[in-house]
Amino acid sequence: MSMPASGSGVSAIVAGLSGVVDEHLRWLTQWHKAALFTRDSGLSGPDAAPEPKGFAAWAGRVKHGSMAHQPAFDRLVQLHDQLHRMGRLTLMRAAEGDAPDYATYQAVLDKFDEFIQQCRRIERALSVAGSGIDPLTGLRNRTGLADEVSRELARFARTGQPFCVALCDLDKFKSVNDTYGHEAGDRVLVAAAGCLTRGIRAIDEAFRMGGEEILILLKETHLAEALVVLDRLRADLAATPVQLADGQVLHVTASFGAAEVMGEISVDALVDRADQALYAAKHGGRNRVEAWRETATP
Repeated sequence: MSMPASGSGVSAIVAGLSGVVDEHLRWLTQWHKAALFTRDSGLSGPDAAPEPKGFAAWAGRVKHGSMAHQPAFDRLVQLHDQLHRMGRLTLMRAAEGDAPDYATYQAVLDKFDEFIQQCRRIERALSVAGSGIDPLTGLRNRTGLADEVSRELARFARTGQPFCVALCDLDKFKSVNDTYGHEAGDRVLVAAAGCLTRGIRAIDEAFRMGGEEILILLKETHLAEALVVLDRLRADLAATPVQLADGQVLHVTASFGAAEVMGEISVDALVDRADQALYAAKHGGRNRVEAWRETATP
């Protein structure tokens, strides 16, 4: 999940989200009284535990920033809506004399816990956003990527020492989220990141570019060597089982595109070459490794 770069903006979002959590903790106390002790407390119906106003105000501020289109934010909004829809329905029935049974009561509490956990997850992600570490996978994020590749470009210019960049993209990842949910998607990302990290040397680097795309920087490596490494990573990933929360096991594959540094080139141009190779791997059938090669000029 990519996050806003501005430190002051991040601080404001974190502070606002902390306020949302505090407000919902107070709301839950009101909801308990209204749902379980309607006759004793004199409280009745949804008005006895009105939906907190802070979340709508917080979400209204966030939707104008870079976080607005992040799946984590969309999921939080969805959980908030589900929680309060379930809460209102329970209070309406309680006001009519239909006290909630255990299953209904527990369902609201489970949804509340899920909502708070998502709030905390976003808080943690925002807190480490400036550290350059992706909170989900533990990989480095885009922060520092350009500097790292620029250092290798400078080394190549001085000494001719080769290196390669490769882009890894999980195949049909959207169908995992659509079929099994975002938690399953997160598990797949964590498993893939772990597999890639274990498969590269300590001097190499892996960066989460966003979504399901990971950039691998293979230092002191020619293209032929890089292709061997990447094909091993591809096979290791395909053989790695991902266990979901319900016990199901998924097997996922990934496509790789690689490019070796050649002549004078910018960071963006080198990554673009890897992206072109990745495009070829995707359209060549997926679960494969392709290399960018300079075509001869007629």
